[in-house]
Amino acid sequence: MKKIFFTLFTAGSLLFANSVTDAQAAQPVQNEISTSQESTVSTIEQVASSKATAKSGTFKTKYNSNIRADAGTKNKVVTVAKKGSIATATHQKKVGNSTWYKVKVNGKSGWILSTLLTSTTVKKASVSTSSSAVVSEALALQGIPYKFGGTTTAGFDCSGFIQYAFKQAGKSVSRTTLTQYAESYTVSTPQPGDLVFFANTYRAGISHVGIYIGNNQFVHSGGAKAEVKSMNDPYWGKKFHSFKRF
Repeated sequence: MKKIFFTLFTAGSLLFANSVTDAQAAQPVQNEISTSQESTVSTIEQVASSKATAKSGTFKTKYNSNIRADAGTKNKVVTVAKKGSIATATHQKKVGNSTWYKVKVNGKSGWILSTLLTSTTVKKASVSTSSSAVVSEALALQGIPYKFGGTTTAGFDCSGFIQYAFKQAGKSVSRTTLTQYAESYTVSTPQPGDLVFFANTYRAGISHVGIYIGNNQFVHSGGAKAEVKSMNDPYWGKKFHSFKRF
């Protein structure tokens, strides 16, 4: 009897062990997939990283991918973007030999390994023949003092500067930063004459706008006067949101 009981107990134990193993194997592997993709590209990650610089582009995620609080696989995962999610890049940073993009995806912002992304097919938009005229008019306004609510050469705020420059180039545009943002469409590769939007400057959300002039520079009315700034400026680079076009 003892032998029979031992045999049945042993068989039951093996059956239970096997069923636990199968249950574990059947668990979702979404996070493991994204983690393994990161590890494949960067098996050894250095602690030191470069400063973030401005980066623009619209991408899709190749896999279910981790979006992290900062560049690097050791940082907290803030969300997981499903395969095929649209991600808009705003900055980039090197960590060891790997490049990470700061992206906005599904209403959240975070960092993703660049190799987990693929470029999207963006509709090729025709650049207005007045683009060079817009840039010329905007550059001619350099030195005019900043004035909140200003729309004339006595002083401009950021959106008043945009409205005036475009009007001088023969195009009528709306008055405020938010309406200019709403009336324009996003482009991944900026051309001179496109709009450059910034967020979280003096208020939350879209709050500032300038005109891209090429060579990673833009002209705007901000601070003390209308002037040219680099997209990699320590302040404006961090506040960059998107490139858009009327």
